[in-house]
Amino acid sequence: MNFVIVSGLSGSGKTMALNTLEDQGYYCIDNLPLELLNSLFLSPSIAQREKVAIGVDVRSSKMGLHHLPGDIQTIRDDGHHVTLLYLHAEKQILLKRYNETRRKHPLTTHEIGLSEALTLENELMSPIRSSADLEIDTTYTNIYELANFIRNRICNTDQQALSLMFQSFGFKHGIPASTDFMFDVRCLPNPYWVSEIRMHTGKDTPIRDWLETHHEVTEMKKDIIYFVEKWIPYFIENQRSYITVSIGCTGGRHRSVYIAEQLSVYFKDQPDLDTTLYHRELNT
Repeated sequence: MNFVIVSGLSGSGKTMALNTLEDQGYYCIDNLPLELLNSLFLSPSIAQREKVAIGVDVRSSKMGLHHLPGDIQTIRDDGHHVTLLYLHAEKQILLKRYNETRRKHPLTTHEIGLSEALTLENELMSPIRSSADLEIDTTYTNIYELANFIRNRICNTDQQALSLMFQSFGFKHGIPASTDFMFDVRCLPNPYWVSEIRMHTGKDTPIRDWLETHHEVTEMKKDIIYFVEKWIPYFIENQRSYITVSIGCTGGRHRSVYIAEQLSVYFKDQPDLDTTLYHRELNT
């Protein structure tokens, strides 16, 4: 069975993630009491299904959340493929979403306001976040981009392959919350200062041609490729399912986009890898 547990902060997109998985043929259960997790696989109606997803959030008991990582390992030991997906977003964005939708946060009471509830939830969910196989930061993503993330990184990934994503971003817009390796390419020559090509992005020929005239760019690309090629086999050996490599420049439109594009092309046809590409600032 291919089993996905969708968890994360309230307002971060868990419902959209479950809806996307359901559209992709998963049998979805939202807010399953964690005390029933292990017995779920004893149900004949569940055991016969190839793909199952459940939603887990802060409405579950504190003890259940604490024991979830161990329960997941038990399920894996029984031969099931399990992915723990965690959705995260910055607090100010969650506040904005709740204020716009006027929904009630599950932890708010007469004594606990929305801001305090979000802080408390972040603390309660920390054991889940630290154990996640894949974390997606939805701070900068809309519902369509999140759905595309889910399809590309979970639904379209071979269970035997490692999902490797190259992500470009701009430091001036904030560091991605969900990343495994981060490379800063702000030291490279910046095409932003060349007015004739400034309007283009790192995906376009004028920027690509200009950057490739600088040996530092070529050396940076070679060094990152060497690093990823050297260490990816160790992650595969340790049964790691997801790796995100983030490339950052100042604005996230030129140098980081070019490097991420080049890395994606290089690793696209590598065996045992499912390679995807995401340009954060080009999607905002």
